[in-house]
Amino acid sequence: MPADLTAQADSEPVTVPPVTGWDPDGPNLLVHAENATFLPSLPDESFTLIYVDPPFNTGRTQKRQVTTAVRAAEGEGDRVGFQGRSYSTLRGDLHSYDDAFDDYWSFLEPRLREAWRLLAEDGTLYVHLDYREVHYAKVMLDAIFGRESFLNEIIWAYDYGARAKSRWPSKHDNILVYVKNPKRYHFDNAEVDREPYMAPGLVTAEKRERGKLPTDVWWHTIVSPTGKEKTGYPTQKPEGILRRIVNASSRKDDWVLDFFAGSGTTGAVAGALGRRFVCVDENPQSISIMSKRMPQATIVELLDAPAAGTANTGA
Repeated sequence: MPADLTAQADSEPVTVPPVTGWDPDGPNLLVHAENATFLPSLPDESFTLIYVDPPFNTGRTQKRQVTTAVRAAEGEGDRVGFQGRSYSTLRGDLHSYDDAFDDYWSFLEPRLREAWRLLAEDGTLYVHLDYREVHYAKVMLDAIFGRESFLNEIIWAYDYGARAKSRWPSKHDNILVYVKNPKRYHFDNAEVDREPYMAPGLVTAEKRERGKLPTDVWWHTIVSPTGKEKTGYPTQKPEGILRRIVNASSRKDDWVLDFFAGSGTTGAVAGALGRRFVCVDENPQSISIMSKRMPQATIVELLDAPAAGTANTGA
């Protein structure tokens, strides 16, 4: 740990909550807790991969409502579909969280310091933000991890969203990648999904068949509003993005942590790929969605009631 960080850590004692039941040989966990309270209970260097998708500090409440259309008697529905058939719209739960902070960095910094502590010696941290705050986060993470531990800034470009006409429309997110030890981190490019060569005639048949390793610019659609992945959570991220991250930066049976878990994409992908995971969120809607998405995981309940002004976002 950089000297300045050690000094600050020594001068700011942390109150560690009671043992929560996490065990390196235990089950996958879905933890309903405020992450700043829960994270100090976890042992040092326990996770090979930490992915976090914190609030983007947009200054507004993010909402998404699940809707379903069902056939209705002729003339009785509120929508008309194919061949003039009538449909009624059934509105489900409204999922939301507040994404506005008076002091964003006093909120995020202690949680990123905990991420440094919890990463294994060969571990990697992925911090998913957007253009509003990513440059500040880069400076903060340089101070916490050391500039030599910066590995990549990944640009995730997608094909839906902003339609601004007075400036260039914003259609990408930024993912900062830092490693605990720049000489020992795990990265398996053989496990990463490959992409077609843009000029296949310039490479060998063997290379064309295998495809090329993705660069630091990833083109991937958002979660389709009508797709099978959709959970209704407002900030849900596509499984394809997390699959690439989990495959590259962890091995089977490694522990993966997401403490802004949201809809649980990190845990769902980690579990499907044979990794073990801990997903943490204080939003009860998040825990409800994750429990349905990962029914075999153990729920750890550390909050008696929803916290006021719930801020967790996540994948």
